[in-house]
Amino acid sequence: MSLDEHHYALTVRWTGNLGGGTTSYRGYSRDHDVEIPGLPVLKGSADPTFHGDAERYNPEQLLLAALSQCHMLSFLHVAVKHGVVVTAYEDRAEGVMRTNRDGSGQFESVTLKPRVTTAAAVTEELMDELHRGANAVCFIARSVNFPVRHEATAAVDLGAVDLDAADPGAVAQAD
Repeated sequence: MSLDEHHYALTVRWTGNLGGGTTSYRGYSRDHDVEIPGLPVLKGSADPTFHGDAERYNPEQLLLAALSQCHMLSFLHVAVKHGVVVTAYEDRAEGVMRTNRDGSGQFESVTLKPRVTTAAAVTEELMDELHRGANAVCFIARSVNFPVRHEATAAVDLGAVDLDAADPGAVAQAD
């Protein structure tokens, strides 16, 4: 049961009418703007395979970015709850989409490849638990109908200050 509803709104505006509208498949541009009040306009298009502009973001990239961002933000949250100090996070996410003969298609899977750097060593078991926990609370991963896998790696930031060692109450006070 949901406790709260959160509403999101944006405008997608097609800017690709080259003068004749959609009179033919190649006679229009796939360019569009994604407008969210108070934010810069996001310039979108189709994937170049589908006659889009390679210099603009496409929906497939944005779906992959949304999954990667959501996992990262969820992971950081779960790390705090477990007292793990993350000092760096980078994900080189990959997605596989399959097109069908009828022109439809769907994502088959996404593999997130986060490299997480922590202030102190973390066991492989705990790191796996953090990623599973992040996946369980990630709104976007919970909303898709294909597997979101993780191939995570970890490192220790030898120059970081371990807040738990310096002040046992530091993490609790940050909440």
